[in-house]
Amino acid sequence: MYEKLLVAVDHSKATERVLGAARDLAALSGGEVWVLHLREREILPKAGGIVASDEFADAAQAQVDSAVGELTKAGIKAHGVLRSTLYGYAAREIVEDAKKCSLAAGSSSGPSPGSASAGAPPATTSTCPAAPKP
Repeated sequence: MYEKLLVAVDHSKATERVLGAARDLAALSGGEVWVLHLREREILPKAGGIVASDEFADAAQAQVDSAVGELTKAGIKAHGVLRSTLYGYAAREIVEDAKKCSLAAGSSSGPSPGSASAGAPPATTSTCPAAPKP
């Protein structure tokens, strides 16, 4: 039924509920879960191209690792992916990754300003690795 589920996580309160739903669906269907977190970053050309982010990489990785650990403890095959993206592009990247999955769900404190794909429904197609992009 659901071979590969993509769960996009952030630091919102909804993350725990979304992970719980993904865990239950994966347990029922025998599927695996891909936990994805995108760190939004800005390039500041007037500051010499410095990349700025309001999130520390360690905190983001800890959240992904924690989610994968919880799913694994529940007997679910889980994978974690942490990637960086430009500010305003997270929703687009999630939608693109969702097109490769059986089901996608996400927790969000709201769409990033300027996200043309914010609110787009998840796609339901076949294979999912939300693999790191080069």
